[in-house]
Amino acid sequence: MPGSSNDQPTAQPRSGLPRWFAILPVVALATVAGFFAYGLTRDPHELPSLLIDRPMPPFELQPLGDQTPLLTMDDLLGEISLVNVFGSWCVACAVEHPMLMQIGESGLVRLHGVDWRDPPGVGAAWLRQYGNPYDHVGVDSDSHLAVELGVTGAPETFLIDRSGYVRYKHIGPITPAFWRDTLLPLIQELESQP
Repeated sequence: MPGSSNDQPTAQPRSGLPRWFAILPVVALATVAGFFAYGLTRDPHELPSLLIDRPMPPFELQPLGDQTPLLTMDDLLGEISLVNVFGSWCVACAVEHPMLMQIGESGLVRLHGVDWRDPPGVGAAWLRQYGNPYDHVGVDSDSHLAVELGVTGAPETFLIDRSGYVRYKHIGPITPAFWRDTLLPLIQELESQP
């Protein structure tokens, strides 16, 4: 019936989500932005390694050529050493190489090379061209050792103590400043320990 109170529109019950739910995307975006901003303050060369203060994984790499001895875990025992992962395809390795030559010539630490992902003979030719700073060089063309070490790119260098434990990992080229200010003091500290 027209004019009756039943013709009045009735209030619809509110449907939908609670009001606070509308700000949830803003909170999620702010959280992601916070993690991103924190990540930008971190040094990418200081990626954590699960191997720090753990023994080097056992390995035996084939020699680079007839004139180079085989590289095994035994070569790392008894002396402090650096294990440098390189490849002929790696531009940063060529940049780092003169510094490795200086380190090798200094005799301050044993220097071992891991030729990573090179086809047979290519790493040997590269070292003939640029010089060989290493005491031992092994070939890891199938990345078995690189995977064990958590290598993400070349060059990467691992500082190994006398007992064969990984004490430090450096990602990227060793520069003169990094050698002087970081790596050499770490080596000297390990040398002073019994």
